[in-house]
Amino acid sequence: MGNIIYIRMKKKLTVAAGVLLLTVSLVAAQEQTGIPAGISTAFRTGSAAGLSAYLHSTVELVLPDREDFYSKSVAETILKDFFTRHRSREFVIRHQGARKDARYAIANLDTDKGRFRVYFLLKTVDGNQLIHQIRIEPDNE
Repeated sequence: MGNIIYIRMKKKLTVAAGVLLLTVSLVAAQEQTGIPAGISTAFRTGSAAGLSAYLHSTVELVLPDREDFYSKSVAETILKDFFTRHRSREFVIRHQGARKDARYAIANLDTDKGRFRVYFLLKTVDGNQLIHQIRIEPDNE
């Protein structure tokens, strides 16, 4: 009788360990491929300097009053101006996806002057996810 209980307990522990390992693996994989939390934090707080840490050396910006490719430092200045004119209140990623070594996200940015739809594209460069494009457009819905 003792052997039967031992075998049943061993099977239950093996199954539980397998489920735990699978869960940890899925969470780790999601963190590697997900949007870095610092990007969401930077948009939520209106921090151009925070976004700058994730900008590629050249970034395409599409804003309501500007559209072009800019160096990282110029892009940071433009974003700082945008956040000065539109104080951020809330930032929520609504959708994200991936293709090969690139990720994208679509989000809503609520500001003191209205709501914007934000799209940004990240590509992996030397193991780091860097923003190559940011689009901030008025959300007229």
